[in-house]
Amino acid sequence: MANLALAVRALRARNYRLFFSGQIISLVGTQMTRIAMSWLVYRLTDSAILLGVVGFASQIPTFVLGPIAGVWVDRWDRHRTLVWTQALSMVQSLALAALALSGTAKIWEIICLALMQGVINGFDMPARQSFVVQMVDRREDLGNAIALNGSMVNAAGLVGPAIAGVLIAAVGEGYCFLADGLSYIAVIISLLSMRITAPQARRAQREIGHELREGWQYVRGSVPIRSILTNLAIVSMFGMPYSILMPVFAVDVLHGGPNTLGFLMSAVGVGALVGTVSLTMRKTIVGLGRRIAVATALCGVALIGFGFSRVLWGSLVILPFLGFGLMQQMAPSNTILQTIVDDEKRGRVMSFYSMAFLGMAPFGSLLAGNLAAKFGAPVTVMINGIVCLLGSWWFHYRLPEIRRFVRPIYVKMGILPEELVSGQ
Repeated sequence: MANLALAVRALRARNYRLFFSGQIISLVGTQMTRIAMSWLVYRLTDSAILLGVVGFASQIPTFVLGPIAGVWVDRWDRHRTLVWTQALSMVQSLALAALALSGTAKIWEIICLALMQGVINGFDMPARQSFVVQMVDRREDLGNAIALNGSMVNAAGLVGPAIAGVLIAAVGEGYCFLADGLSYIAVIISLLSMRITAPQARRAQREIGHELREGWQYVRGSVPIRSILTNLAIVSMFGMPYSILMPVFAVDVLHGGPNTLGFLMSAVGVGALVGTVSLTMRKTIVGLGRRIAVATALCGVALIGFGFSRVLWGSLVILPFLGFGLMQQMAPSNTILQTIVDDEKRGRVMSFYSMAFLGMAPFGSLLAGNLAAKFGAPVTVMINGIVCLLGSWWFHYRLPEIRRFVRPIYVKMGILPEELVSGQ
């Protein structure tokens, strides 16, 4: 029981409990839409390139809007911003449902709606990441809240694809989109039920260009932030596009159908969930830098192994390691950033986090789609795996310098004893 209480200690905060309960319902719907959209596009076009184009459309707004969104998130009320982004996401999913259920969906309409969701996410993600600190009552529970956020995503990544595979096979993609649209109601209710008592850091508003430059200079001038975001961008661009190619693996490599696609994505979710649970059990953030380097290498090895697999059971054995590695790389990156960043710049820094996490993925999706069309999906994921291994080596090389900058911050926060730095 003590270990369980430790693993979910952020849930002691009422606002975070509300967020957790509403979000986990919605995330299952989001994962269902992710699978259904990929399957619908591949069913309509039989094109790996168009899979990449749709992935690009859904994520490129985060890259383009990222810095500007960060400035506005630091100005706006983050709680109210999240209510609006969730409401607009509901409209987007219901529009997809209407097209799919009517049987009139065209690829250009899907691309436009994917682009709309990308614009929404461009504001939603920095607002969501920045709002976490206002939902937890104790600053020391922040890392646990971030890990629990990951557990929600990955629990949904386990359940959502499995449900989507069954629904697509039975009644089609439209009902996945419909379920996703309705699931946003739970999130909106949970947000409106919150009582926000933790004040949002405010500052004198200046010209937007000045604030953009200030945010960029802050990120560029911090060795830990710059290094973590660079490594995250590498994994996002080369590690994440496996999901875009999953319909190709399910149909052309493993000779299956929508259920096979659901199994493959759920296998990734299993590993990611295990990775998240292990993070919730950590009592300290010390040592997360080394974990990021190891996890990036694990992603590379798993992608190479998945590229070699030609049987379903082999892929289902390998993919949990990929999910574990992705979670062990991304959640610790988020935790370290949230811990060391100045609160008044949190929105802008988390917008750069969004750019690295989601903003680089569209370029990876386009690249993966074109490489898969030319060399095949298996060769593509193996190439991406090699790049992740190189990224791991680079980040490991940077670790001593990262620690030199982070340790004084940890000492000031009481996370590390002062002797550890003074003895350097």
